[in-house]
Amino acid sequence: MAKFWCCLCIITILELSHVAISRREQVPTPPLPLLPLPTFSQLKWQLIMFLHFGVNTFTDSERGTGKENPTIFNPSGLHTSQWVTVAAEAGISLMILTAKHHDGFCLWPSKYTDHSVISSPWKNGHGDVVHEFVKAAGLDAGLYLSPWDRHDRRYGHDLEYNEYYLAQLQELLTKYGSVNEIWFDGAKDKNAKNMSCYFTDWFAMVRELQSSINIFSDAGPDVRWAGNENGFAGNTSWSTINNTLLSIGNPSIIDYLNTGDPKGTNWLPAECDVSIREGWFWHKSESPKKLSQLLDIYYNSVGRNCVMLLNVPPNTTGLISESDIHRLKQFRTAIDTIFSVNLADNCPIKASSQRGGRGGGFGPENMLDDDHIWTYWSPREDDNENQWIEIRLPNGGMGFNVVRIQEPIGLGQRVVRHEISVDGKKLVEGTTVGYKRLHRLGEVIHGGDVRIIIKESKGLPLLSSVGLHFDPYWKPDRKLIF
Repeated sequence: MAKFWCCLCIITILELSHVAISRREQVPTPPLPLLPLPTFSQLKWQLIMFLHFGVNTFTDSERGTGKENPTIFNPSGLHTSQWVTVAAEAGISLMILTAKHHDGFCLWPSKYTDHSVISSPWKNGHGDVVHEFVKAAGLDAGLYLSPWDRHDRRYGHDLEYNEYYLAQLQELLTKYGSVNEIWFDGAKDKNAKNMSCYFTDWFAMVRELQSSINIFSDAGPDVRWAGNENGFAGNTSWSTINNTLLSIGNPSIIDYLNTGDPKGTNWLPAECDVSIREGWFWHKSESPKKLSQLLDIYYNSVGRNCVMLLNVPPNTTGLISESDIHRLKQFRTAIDTIFSVNLADNCPIKASSQRGGRGGGFGPENMLDDDHIWTYWSPREDDNENQWIEIRLPNGGMGFNVVRIQEPIGLGQRVVRHEISVDGKKLVEGTTVGYKRLHRLGEVIHGGDVRIIIKESKGLPLLSSVGLHFDPYWKPDRKLIF
């Protein structure tokens, strides 16, 4: 009898195990990623800040000649902690300092040149702006090191200058701790001396010294230029591109940089650089852009799948000016006002289909949680046409005039074309989505069935987040801005 009960128990356990394993096998798995994919550091999408500061600040010029006397550099009230505080309050997560601009003046005491803070009266020649900047940064820090140098005699001599430049890269990337982004500017005057920059060697050195750093240039390899200094990305904006078609300082690729490439084999998202003022360096005669201008830039950079790199130049005292601080606070308040409330929250949401069926883990409700990368809606594999999600917004409530759509870019960028309609009336025809797409509408919508339709995609379309927001600052002339 004991043997009988023992055998019965073993059989029961085996049957239950088989049932459990079968159930686990039935749990739907995530769809395959669509290559290329971002690296971990490229997943950190953000609003970031440029700090153009140097001898140009004191000469009231935009592009130095390289003949400036270092004694003019004397920021008597420099406080890099003020820069960080201002940036943090504006929602900035990364700050990039111009360690050396085209004039060749170095904001750190480089042992390879005396055209630096060493020769300035600031702190009796013992100061180091880069050190103070990195030390103060409770945020991520980045550095800009201009390849074009109008001061150093070695510029124009390939071997000598490349050795000099690499030596300075080593100083910046070994003496100041972790650097999150390094900026290689492709700009130079058409009359500048001819020379070949060994960018491949430079990039290899950077990667050796700081393995998790993002490298910016016209050609990446981690972040690309958007092709203009207005802060606007292309209406179609792919994070993918073919880096074999890119070269630094090549004006013929500007349109390609601006839109990216749906067939691109490299994940190389665009960065939209723009200044809060007309110029890049501080000028007493200039004032910050209007709030409406900054919001336009935000919608056309962050809202078009790009990073917004906003330059806020310190003044001759070494501080960010009060007028710029005031505008940044207005800008932050406006963004919070617009996007802190999502009218889609707690609304019924449905989809054309969902992977694994109801309870499979890929339902449309995932688009209303706080994870915009790793939880998402996925239609069925066989749902090849008419893929859509729909939010039912009750009538009579607060209206919306902004629609936000996001893809889980950790699995690649997919959406090629999409539409937005309300109660069957088409309001938007859009192309790419990427990490974030923001559509401002020509009118305020006060309820109805809001449908986002994926008209074309590369592989299975995936959406990680949607939002319906009200922008009180948006005053359209009865026309749609897509």
